[in-house]
Amino acid sequence: MPRPQIFTACLMILSLLPPVALAAEIRIAVAANFASTLKDLARDFALESGHRVQISSGSTGRHYAQIRNGAAFDVFLAADSARPARLEAEGIGVPGSRFTYAVGQLVLWAPGEAELGSAEEYLNNNGSRPLAIANPRLAPYGLAAQQVLQAWQLWERLQPRLVRGENIAQAYQFVASGNAPAGLVALSQLLAGNKVTPGTYQVIPDHLHGPIRQQALLLRNGDAAEAFLKYLQGEAANRVILAAGYRVQGDT
Repeated sequence: MPRPQIFTACLMILSLLPPVALAAEIRIAVAANFASTLKDLARDFALESGHRVQISSGSTGRHYAQIRNGAAFDVFLAADSARPARLEAEGIGVPGSRFTYAVGQLVLWAPGEAELGSAEEYLNNNGSRPLAIANPRLAPYGLAAQQVLQAWQLWERLQPRLVRGENIAQAYQFVASGNAPAGLVALSQLLAGNKVTPGTYQVIPDHLHGPIRQQALLLRNGDAAEAFLKYLQGEAANRVILAAGYRVQGDT
């Protein structure tokens, strides 16, 4: 067959094949507490869709400021509901795309203790030993920690002992490194990667702090980003999120 005819035949065959979606990269700003879980979700989503996920982890407050200043993210996975709602109200992001993807759980973690007993008694009876928390002004887990200590009438008394991390990941590192013997951190941090958590921890009752509803917001329309948020709301993703120490909206 002459070469021009071969070329024409190849074009005809290609035209009969179904269209192939091009792989895209999704840029996600994620709260520090959810970064490890997002890595697992991103891996599964990439295998399923072919799309790649680029993760930028940090405090929700700092991400909020970056997004307001034009940072090029496609999706915001916050550690609260207030800042995604604020962005949506300010006309930043896709209207109606906001939803709760996880509900966080706060724990008192003390790696050097064999048992804790009452978390309130432990904090009452530990003299001048440091306690790590996230910064309440930047991190929702820090605000929840403040609310718990206020409910136990310990907030003012413990001020000299508090070691504040910029985000919940830094608060966790203060405890993991031994710089603080205990901390109010996220349960998900102690379960990440199926690791064995040293010492002991106690989940703080939900009624002592406001719900840590972690919300997602689509910042820019795009097939890949929209597909990821749809995946995040599905059963497979919910199983990963529950196993990581969170609740999901229908589980609360």
